[in-house]
Order: sequence, then C-alpha cells, then structure tokens
Amino acid sequence: MEFNRNDHSHQRYNPLKGEWVLVSPHRTKRPWSGQVEPPAEEEHPEFDPKNPLCPGVTRANGEVTPVYKSTCTFNNDFPALLKDVPSPPKSEDPLFQMGPAQGECRVICFHPKSNITLPLMTIDEIRAVIDRWVEETNSLGTKYLWVQIFENRGDIMGCSNPHPHCQIWASSFFPNEPRIKDFHQKEYFKEHGRPLLMDYVAKELEKKEDNSHWVFHGIYYPPLLRSATIKKFMVGYEMLAQGQRDLTQEQAAEKLRELPEFHYKLLAKEN
Repeated sequence: MEFNRNDHSHQRYNPLKGEWVLVSPHRTKRPWSGQVEPPAEEEHPEFDPKNPLCPGVTRANGEVTPVYKSTCTFNNDFPALLKDVPSPPKSEDPLFQMGPAQGECRVICFHPKSNITLPLMTIDEIRAVIDRWVEETNSLGTKYLWVQIFENRGDIMGCSNPHPHCQIWASSFFPNEPRIKDFHQKEYFKEHGRPLLMDYVAKELEKKEDNSHWVFHGIYYPPLLRSATIKKFMVGYEMLAQGQRDLTQEQAAEKLRELPEFHYKLLAKEN
C-alpha cells in the first residue's frame, strides 16, 4: 500500500517548537453528532451607556473612558500582571518553584461603536489600530522583555465584552511559546548558519506548491470551567504566550475540597 497523506495517519514535525503532531485525516470522514455552536445572532447597539468600553462611560474603578473618535488605549482595570509587586522567594526544592512576574496590561478599543467588528471597519480605521499596536509595542518594549497583543472575541471564547477591542500584556519574563520558538530558531542557526524561517520560505517557493486560498492555522484547547455553568476556552494569551490562571494551585485545591459529593451538573439544575 502506498502512503497517502490525505487518508493515512502520520506525524508532522513543527520545527519552531521541536514537537511532533499526530495527524489523522481519515477521521474527518466520520459522522458528527456532537455539539454544534449556532451562529451568534444577538445584535449590539451602537452605543451602550452600561458598556465600560464605550466613549464617556464610567468603568468599574470609577474612571471614565475618554470620548474617543478613533482608537483608545487605557490600563486594564483588572490586570493579570502587576507592575510593582515583589518577586517570590527562591526555592531550593527543584519540584516546587515560583518565578517573578511583573508587567502591565492595557486595553485598546478599535472603534467607538459597539456594533462594529474589525472586518467591518474601513482600511483607514484598521490602519489606525495597527499604528496603535506599533506604538504600544515600541513603548512597552523598552521596559519589558515581552509584549503580547491578542484579541478574544465572542462568548464562547470567554470574552465578556462585545465592544471591538484587544488586550496587551507586557511581561518581565519570556513566555513559554515564544521562548521555545526562539530556542529552536537559535539552534537551527547554530547548525546551519541560516535563519530557520528564511529556509522555510525558500523551500516553499522551490516546491511551487502554490495554494490559491489562504491557509488558516488554528490551535484548539478544550474548555475550562469558570463555574458550574460557564465554560471558558483557552485563547489569546494562552495560545500565543503561555498558560494563565487566576487561581493558585492551593486555592484550586481548597475549592475542590469544598465541593459537594454530587456532580456539579446536578447542582446547576437544582439552582
């Protein structure tokens, strides 16, 4: 039997991460009877006086969002990273380690209207967003080792606000994903004397396997539970930088100990 990459299971190598991925193309032919997410049909108003990202609305911390006409940037009211926090003490135990994590988190509103998304904006409006990305990256990059820009959009992604916006997390540390890719690119250059990505582009052009359509690359992580009734998919920062959690391991263990003996779904139905 001759190998067919569209029908036979195999592995693919990711040179940026030094990892192998199991590919099972034959499974796409199986019938699907699982969950199907219906398209979001909810319409949002152009301006919502209760939405803290809308121009002129007071946010939870009492600050008022500027009355902006294009883009708007401000510090995240509930940041995952704090600027002025002490570093944890060093541990001599190789199994139980904590590391420092200082940084800043910012929010960029793309547009003053809540019923607009990036694909519906004009070229000039999108250019203004990109210019703001560049400005923030250059500014924060002088103070921090890594600046990560990402957008979570939609309820299924765990995004709590429909207004068009993104987040910026600037950190004092090099997150896992870029650190791993940086390591493998350096190792490739040491061995071959050429940049990995430049070699990759050259080989793609040499093969001339042109695709008339854009190839969308997606990374999927199963959802975590925020509560008994709310799922949150790992997106944005988790995919592009590294895993992030609001609970410490000790807090999570305490919550597990406090759980009743019956399943959370039964509890949700009773409530």
